[in-house]
Amino acid sequence: DLVLTLDIDLQQQVDAILEEELKKETTAEAAYVVMMNPKTGEILSLSGKRRDGSKISNETYGTIYNSYAMGSAVKGATVLTGFETGVISPGDVFLDAPITIGSTTKKSWRTMGLINDLTALERSSNVYMFHIAMKIAGYDKKKKKGFSDPEGAYETMRNYFAEFGLGVETGIDLPSEGTGYNGGVQRLGNLMDLAIGQFDTYTPLQLAQYISTIANDGYRMQPHIMKEVRNSDHTSEESGEVIQAFEPNALNKISMSQEYIDRVQEGLRRVMSGSQGTAAAFFSGVSYDPAGKTGTAQVWNGAGYNYNLTLVGYAPYDNPEIAMSVVVTNVGNGNSTI
Repeated sequence: DLVLTLDIDLQQQVDAILEEELKKETTAEAAYVVMMNPKTGEILSLSGKRRDGSKISNETYGTIYNSYAMGSAVKGATVLTGFETGVISPGDVFLDAPITIGSTTKKSWRTMGLINDLTALERSSNVYMFHIAMKIAGYDKKKKKGFSDPEGAYETMRNYFAEFGLGVETGIDLPSEGTGYNGGVQRLGNLMDLAIGQFDTYTPLQLAQYISTIANDGYRMQPHIMKEVRNSDHTSEESGEVIQAFEPNALNKISMSQEYIDRVQEGLRRVMSGSQGTAAAFFSGVSYDPAGKTGTAQVWNGAGYNYNLTLVGYAPYDNPEIAMSVVVTNVGNGNSTI
């Protein structure tokens, strides 16, 4: 008898919620949810639903194989990369105002003025992340020159992102999995986009492993759906002795110090409970003390932009029992709160 980690009651509820929400948000293409125990890697729920005309069909495999631009949900990895590379320190302040690179102006969803790293996470500043990317690239914004080693800059960011499971195999105990799309080495502006989750693509499972790694104080656990294998007893119709049990497996410990991880954890807590948190309207005041990050990625549809809307989170903040990623793709309504 094969015993899985999936919580069937939870799985059925998540399936029902996805279908219900997709029926209400008619401009969305698909939605995916991964829920896991960040300490053990146990997958508690895998759910995917896709719109097929007026019908909502199952697409659970999309949580493992399909990859998307995830938007600002990845900014926790960006800030930790900035800390570890030494280009920023906790408390560093930058001016959030539009930045012109070549002929392109890049900005946050709102001009925020002088902000530090915690506020950048809480309010989801793009510009703060752009400064991290420019510093990693060796680009001087005032002199408008630098970026002499594009390959090295891209490699640095991707190597650190990989420590969280972004852009690499998560190690899930299935025959194969998607690892996302690597956009290669491009211009400085693309590196800045990478820092806000709008260049390389990731799977919903990778996104869940990434936030689980932050929740678990930097330990990246192998996600798994096999809990144990037992002998079957055909006379009593009950499972017998355990033949094999999955032991939690830490794939790596991220290279960032606990001080840096604590700092980002606090920023993610403010996202959901701070006075200006981008998710505070939905989570402020709840009993389970969550932390997390919202994301919006623009997706070109041939005539304009659709949006991938994402959310990562974990709870309780000080002793996480569950972590999740939610990915809703190609939403036509940029103001949707699905």
